[in-house]
Amino acid sequence: MIKRFAFPLTLTIVAILASTALWWSTPAGIGLTNDSAAYISGARSLMEGTGYSETWLAGDLEPITHYPPLLSITLAGIGALGFDPLRGVRGLNILLWGINTTLMGLLVWRMTRSQPAGVLAALLFALNASLFRVHAFALSEPLFLMLSFLAFLLFDFSFEGQSPRQNILSPAFFSLFFSGFSVGLAFLARYSGLALLATLVMAFFLLRSNWSSRIARSGVFLFGALPLMVSWVLRNALIAQNATNRTIDWHPITSENIERGLYNAMIFLFPYDPLHRDLWKSQAIPGLLACIGFVLVIWLLVRARDFWMEQRAVNILLFSTSLYIFGYLGSILTSITLFDASTRLEPRILAPLYVSWIILFSAGMWWLWNKQHIIGRSIVILLAASALGLSIYGQSQAMLEYRDAAGLGYGSWRWRDSLVMEALKDLPPEITIYTNSPPAVYFGAKRPSLPAPTPIDPGHNTPRDYYDEHLKIMREDILAGRAVLALFDYPDGDYAQFVDGLNLAVNAQRHRLYTQP
Repeated sequence: MIKRFAFPLTLTIVAILASTALWWSTPAGIGLTNDSAAYISGARSLMEGTGYSETWLAGDLEPITHYPPLLSITLAGIGALGFDPLRGVRGLNILLWGINTTLMGLLVWRMTRSQPAGVLAALLFALNASLFRVHAFALSEPLFLMLSFLAFLLFDFSFEGQSPRQNILSPAFFSLFFSGFSVGLAFLARYSGLALLATLVMAFFLLRSNWSSRIARSGVFLFGALPLMVSWVLRNALIAQNATNRTIDWHPITSENIERGLYNAMIFLFPYDPLHRDLWKSQAIPGLLACIGFVLVIWLLVRARDFWMEQRAVNILLFSTSLYIFGYLGSILTSITLFDASTRLEPRILAPLYVSWIILFSAGMWWLWNKQHIIGRSIVILLAASALGLSIYGQSQAMLEYRDAAGLGYGSWRWRDSLVMEALKDLPPEITIYTNSPPAVYFGAKRPSLPAPTPIDPGHNTPRDYYDEHLKIMREDILAGRAVLALFDYPDGDYAQFVDGLNLAVNAQRHRLYTQP
């Protein structure tokens, strides 16, 4: 009896400790970024009955299309219980941190049928500083990760028992449908849910032996996923004439962005400052990741060949997780190259890859341990202990940093105590605020604002149309006393043409407020 409940009890304890750690580390509230403004204001807009709209921006309400709605809908639902979305998102992320820890352990246990492997995966997830930091901010990634876990688990369940075409009421049918439904919800959390959809559909075609089974299973899966996805895309197309607020253009990923991604991957793998600095100088990380990627490609090809040529059984979760690494990475690189050049390879973007690496590492440790060779088991103990030790160090540093920061991002004291923000709060409501950071004004001054004109469109790295005209309109509004200009962390040379002849009303903390002379 004790052995039966040891694994779920252990996972529960790890999950509770993980959630407690996030709660303890964010006493001043959840971290806030530019994207957080869209999700928080979108939720408030839904609660106010004005639809999913850009209420953090001044002027006429515009529907939000660039940010999928699921997080805002969830926060609006929490708001119906009496919690403001800004408070609700902290509680949601604390809960999701524990849930995702549990789902990670369950997924690896399901993959390996090894309780120690499941516990190892849960611990590595809960102790990972990079993933912890992602959950410490008001972003959609925690919700996306939970739905991805559910999609993979249900996908694996669907391969058991009778197929959907044999019995439409079989557990396989419902597992397939709800796996697809989870993918549809994941798309409504992040557009990269498309990579999840493509990966699992591809897995159907690689892991089923006949076309009727492939088509039947894919059909049920897509029946669960596509209605949600298509409905959102049609909504955007009808009200904004654009599916995701991005147009196709060619802007290849820059070497700077690639280096940023590699550096963040290195910090994920080796969260110990002296170690990752030395590794970065040695240029070992690109080679290490390339070797891992090459081995995974060969393994996928071999397993697919074994299934097709010799009908050997394939570990469904292990195969689909490995396939997802390439599907997700390909979708991100395609998105940057063709749709949004402003996307940076930051931990929040790389989080699904981090999760997949933890899964594969835990599965690899289980495989090596099962070889029952003393050298192999010694390597497992050494690698697992090293990984846990590094994770504990990185997590403790992140927790102490966040605990002492008195707020994260736009929720930090630096913005709460800003003299420019205090001045903006006192402005009459009819005065328009132009700024280089509307999200900062939305959270700090609790007011909508307009973005100051910029000559370059960051989404495409191309010159903006009508820049000179917009600059002229802004200056006319300020000179007439109808508006002010708030600039944060801006070097003088970058906005000299903005402020020529304007009155510098506040200059403090690297923030400046310009008004009518």
